[in-house]
Amino acid sequence: MAGNHKDLSTTEPTIEGGRCRARFGTQAVLVYATCPSAAEAERIGGALVDQGLAACINILGGMTSIYVWQGSRHTDSEAVMIVKTRGGLGPQVVAAIRALHPYDTPAILELPVTGGNEDFLAWIEAQTMPAA
Repeated sequence: MAGNHKDLSTTEPTIEGGRCRARFGTQAVLVYATCPSAAEAERIGGALVDQGLAACINILGGMTSIYVWQGSRHTDSEAVMIVKTRGGLGPQVVAAIRALHPYDTPAILELPVTGGNEDFLAWIEAQTMPAA
C-alpha cells in the first residue's frame, strides 16, 4: 500500500502574508460578491472564467439580504458568487466584477485562502492567467 500514498514533503503549504503558498508557488484567494440574481451572477462569473481571471465560480441562489441603503432598510433576494482565483488576480477580479455589476456599490470581498487541498490549489493556478 505504500505506493498509494502521495509524497507531500515537497508540497507542504507555508503561510506568507495570510495566504496559503505551496512550495510549488500556488497562492489562492476567494472573492465573495452578491448579485441581484443567479442569472446576473452567471453572466458575470462566465465573463471572469472566459477571461482567465477565475478558475471556478460557485453561485448560491436564494439568499436574503437585509441592509440599510440611502437611509432605508431593505430586504432583497440575491445570489452569492464565490470566485476561486490565484492571489495576484484578486484586484483584477474585483475591478472586473465592479465593471460588470449592475449595482452602484456592489458587495465584493477578497478573502485569503490559508490552506486546502494542494492539488486543487494547483488546479486554480493552472486554470487562471498569470497575474499582471
